[in-house]
Amino acid sequence: MSGEVLSQNEIDALLSALSTGEMNADELKKEEAEKKVKSYDFKRALRFSKDQVRSLTRIHENFARLLTTFFSAQLRTYVQITVASADQIPYEEFIRSIPKMTILNVFEVPPLDGRILMEVNPNIAYTMLDRVLGGRGSSVNKVENLTEIETKIMSNLFERGFENLQEAWSTVAEIDPIMTDFEVNPQFLQMVSPNETVVVISLNTQIGETTGMINICIPHVVLEPIIPKLSVHYWMQTTKKERSTEEIEILEKRIEQSVVPVIAELGSTDITIQDFLLLDVGDVIDLNRFIDQPLIIKVGNVPKFEGQPGKVGRKMAVQILDTLKGGDEEYGK
Repeated sequence: MSGEVLSQNEIDALLSALSTGEMNADELKKEEAEKKVKSYDFKRALRFSKDQVRSLTRIHENFARLLTTFFSAQLRTYVQITVASADQIPYEEFIRSIPKMTILNVFEVPPLDGRILMEVNPNIAYTMLDRVLGGRGSSVNKVENLTEIETKIMSNLFERGFENLQEAWSTVAEIDPIMTDFEVNPQFLQMVSPNETVVVISLNTQIGETTGMINICIPHVVLEPIIPKLSVHYWMQTTKKERSTEEIEILEKRIEQSVVPVIAELGSTDITIQDFLLLDVGDVIDLNRFIDQPLIIKVGNVPKFEGQPGKVGRKMAVQILDTLKGGDEEYGK
């Protein structure tokens, strides 16, 4: 069966063609029976499943929210960053898709191998630079003529922003991002072989009135050690830590030696503050329980048993008659 879904208009047109004889049902069945051949491009080898790409998308949606908060505070203006797409493509194709002159920040992420590339559209980068320097956030694309001061300000800003990736990735890996290179020409930057599969997370970025893209390029070599953690099974599984026999014995001994208050409650009542203030020696307070009713025995201030009063030798005592079930709700605890 084909995975393509037909619209209602297409279904009506197909039924009409069959009824008028323009199409033959037998020919359709024959065509369906023929073996379908799907072309495969070895240069675009898919090394990540859709499930793993979705997991990466969720991680970087969190990263986008963290970046939004960070840049909003640093630039003191409206900033909105969201994930636009997540695709796996050859590294060569990614390099061809970005501007010839752009802002490229290269990061190592130990203990993982390889490097991650963050490409920032020049319009966005210059808007950030203008805001940091006290301007209104105007964008002037002169990336090929960056001064040393501009380079230093930009690299510092993006380095501190990329530190948020550590928190975003904390569910799958404990990384320590380190900025290792700042470049403006993609042709001078060769992180991996041209045919190496990379995951490109594209972030829609708006700063004030300026919009552009921030692309995060993650080679397969970086993600390879943590690929199992990107599956939905890893996110949904609940791992229980098994306690040793010694730990269980220690816990049992500590519980056995714990002290809890036990209270036998004869009854209770409510009186007004006025009546309370007028109480004197010899006054009688009516309780809410009759003399032939069992007492409520509380353990740790929670009703647990019913009992009757008595004596053991010269000491007052309470004999347990029954266990209360659902006593917490019944007695308002």
